[in-house]
Amino acid sequence: MVETTLSVIKADVGSLAGHVIVPDFVMELARKCMKDGVDKKIIKDFRVVNAGDDLELIMTHHRGEGAEEVHKLAWDTFMKCTEKAREMKIYAAGQDMLSDTFSGNVKGMGPGTAEMTVEERKSEPFAVFCADKTEPGAYNLPLFKIYADPFNTAGLVIDPNLHDGFKFVVQDIEKQVPSYVELQCPEEMYDLLALIGSTGRYVIKRIFRRDGMVTASVSTDKLSHIAGKYVGKDDPVAIVRAHSGLPAMGEVLEAFTLPHLVAGWMRGSHTGPLLPVGLKDSRCTRFDGPPRIIALGLQVSNGMLVGMVDLFEDVAFDITRRRGMEVADYLRRHGPFMPHRLNEHDMEYTTLPSVMTRLEGRFTEDDGSVGKSASSKSAKKLRADSAE
Repeated sequence: MVETTLSVIKADVGSLAGHVIVPDFVMELARKCMKDGVDKKIIKDFRVVNAGDDLELIMTHHRGEGAEEVHKLAWDTFMKCTEKAREMKIYAAGQDMLSDTFSGNVKGMGPGTAEMTVEERKSEPFAVFCADKTEPGAYNLPLFKIYADPFNTAGLVIDPNLHDGFKFVVQDIEKQVPSYVELQCPEEMYDLLALIGSTGRYVIKRIFRRDGMVTASVSTDKLSHIAGKYVGKDDPVAIVRAHSGLPAMGEVLEAFTLPHLVAGWMRGSHTGPLLPVGLKDSRCTRFDGPPRIIALGLQVSNGMLVGMVDLFEDVAFDITRRRGMEVADYLRRHGPFMPHRLNEHDMEYTTLPSVMTRLEGRFTEDDGSVGKSASSKSAKKLRADSAE
């Protein structure tokens, strides 16, 4: 059996006309860098795409997860693209590049990473998901539906290979030192939901079939935690392995027919629907959004990528997109009010703390009411008159 690693590494290195789309000249430079990586035998194959303003590198190799050579190739690619972006003065050049030097792995340096190592089966189909203007918790609901909800995934009921359920590895991303818990479904389903319903803290990192076969991997890097301030949304990526004893591709995609609400959107401070879109619509315009996600169907054969299907570029998702835009329009009418704007805890790394700092010394016990002042004077006069 051939053991292959699929690595998806993304970064915002700069975008055209605001936080909209990665320009063609950056994409071409990235492809050239990836081709050099193939020529130097660092990687076997690659695809370069964009999700909104994020540059996405999809690579296959036989070096395993966290391989320094592969991560350095991605890092060098992002740095070269950043230099070109700055030269052309495009917007937010190098936004996700939070360090000037590579330290063996891109984790904790700004770019997001999802990786999966598999022993190739007779046929090895994958879906690679890339989201823009949102956070890693955006995958919690669809991944739960794919691997634990029989109303979404019929195979959980009728396929003996799925019937025993799946193991979810959940990360507490509020902890500075990585902290994980493993939960088995269906028996620990309620415990799982108690955690992953808090999408800003508990995030699904990996999913395994009951017998240990890996089937999903998610990037969980939090830019604000790394930088200590808001520098852009995390825009997570995910890898999902399908078929042959795992959920079918149709069941995987079915989980995205609900444009569920996610955190992110404008300045990372708002709630909005996650729109499944094709590559041609992977650009964020209205209020820097709404948040959106692309899905790419790929086959892996002896370490090589076969084809690339734009899975959401399908009329079957038109109704989902229409519903999502109706929700987006409704939420926008709320302006700066919750629930459109995130709660105070989720705004911790945005510009709100600086506003609170400016106002801190102006909070007093005096509510400023005229009635309070007038009644106080009347009481004093009444006491004086009584004394006489």
